[in-house]
Amino acid sequence: MTMQPLYKMFPQLEPALLQEIEANSILKTIPADEILIRTGQYIKSALLVVEGTLKIFRENEDGGEFLMYYLQPGEACAISLVCASKMEASKVMVKSVEESVIMMVPIQLMDQWMSKYKSWYYYVLETYRNRFEELLLLIDHIAFRNMDERLIFYLKRYSKAHKSNQINLSHQQIADELNSSREVISRLLKKLEQKKLLSLSRNTIELKDDFHKELMN
Repeated sequence: MTMQPLYKMFPQLEPALLQEIEANSILKTIPADEILIRTGQYIKSALLVVEGTLKIFRENEDGGEFLMYYLQPGEACAISLVCASKMEASKVMVKSVEESVIMMVPIQLMDQWMSKYKSWYYYVLETYRNRFEELLLLIDHIAFRNMDERLIFYLKRYSKAHKSNQINLSHQQIADELNSSREVISRLLKKLEQKKLLSLSRNTIELKDDFHKELMN
């Protein structure tokens, strides 16, 4: 990988730091739907996303998933930053949504860069801040919104993360991630279809333009 793609993905990082990242990190291509980090796993490297999308979620004892947030190119996995620096086990799962390219940064370099490069220091702080704000937004929707609003929020996040208006999930998969029942999700999706905000077919939901225009966060 040359400096130019790295600079495009991480424009906030200074050139000297990008050179060190390129020289010392492992670049890895991850197939779609592959688990990168499991609950209880100890992490030895911080993960930076170069291409693709990663999904951060919690898993219950029955294997059910609860979506926390997505990671896009140019972003770092905050969980890997924390667990790697403190040598703690992960409490979440990380999975590739699509084929993705990540950079694995050795743990021993992270502390050095915090004092050596201000851009890395601010990048890490910004990473923590962004993830904190995303989790606050998620908590707000769980605590203060009805299920129909939570469903809309979920669909919009999925669409944004996948850069597509087509959502290839079953009603049961959505229900599992929202800790609801398939019957409730199917009923709410049918109401949205009746409003001509989306169309339903087998394991596919197509969001209409009006879905993004009329339904606000």
